[in-house]
Amino acid sequence: MQLPNRLIAEVLGTFWLVFGGCGSAVLAAVFLGKMGENPINLGIAFVGVSLAFGLTVLSMAYTIGHISGCHLNPAVTVGLAVGKRFPMSEVVPYIIAQVIGAVAGAAVLLFIASGKPGFSVGTGAGAFATNGYGELSPGGYGMVQCFVTEVVLTFFFLLIILGSTDSRAPAGFAPLPIGLGLTLIHLIGIPVTNLSVNPARSTGPALFAGGAYVGQLWLFWAAPIVGAVLAGLVTNAVFAKSER
Repeated sequence: MQLPNRLIAEVLGTFWLVFGGCGSAVLAAVFLGKMGENPINLGIAFVGVSLAFGLTVLSMAYTIGHISGCHLNPAVTVGLAVGKRFPMSEVVPYIIAQVIGAVAGAAVLLFIASGKPGFSVGTGAGAFATNGYGELSPGGYGMVQCFVTEVVLTFFFLLIILGSTDSRAPAGFAPLPIGLGLTLIHLIGIPVTNLSVNPARSTGPALFAGGAYVGQLWLFWAAPIVGAVLAGLVTNAVFAKSER
């Protein structure tokens, strides 16, 4: 498949990840309905949002995995390149496509969300599905703890991707452990950073939230890429095919 076609697939796939995953957080995580005269919380909460992110990747892996590889994430692209599964020459175009898709997904989400009376992007931790540390961490976790969380969870996410897509792994099943793995790491990381492990996913909402959210984006680029590079290096050193 030609590079332009693959880049379009990455734009659409990353749009779906941000719109679906972040959309579940913005539109459905907390939803107050009524049972008679009594208010009732019908929101999907952390578990629902975690599952939504996993489902976006699972559905797109089967849809565009055979076209672009379904990276949807600059850290995944870098990790695959370090793990010798993807050409270094195409890393930058893939990352640009992913950021475009993420920003577009966040823009459409903002347009829809703003149709509700009284909606605002908000301030504080997790506003408009943003990621953050310190005062912008859902649990108030410090910068170092948030950095380590993002490195560790991205590292294991990339190990799952690299392992399940290896030619020695059962064919056709890779989207399942990848989607479920993303669900699991969201269950772990949402209280800490609102979970990123994906610089593009962090960039889309932050650009519309502005201010301090943009100022903290550096961590959500640096930490996932560090984790991805480490996973690629470990895979090469420990799990690569034997030449014998």
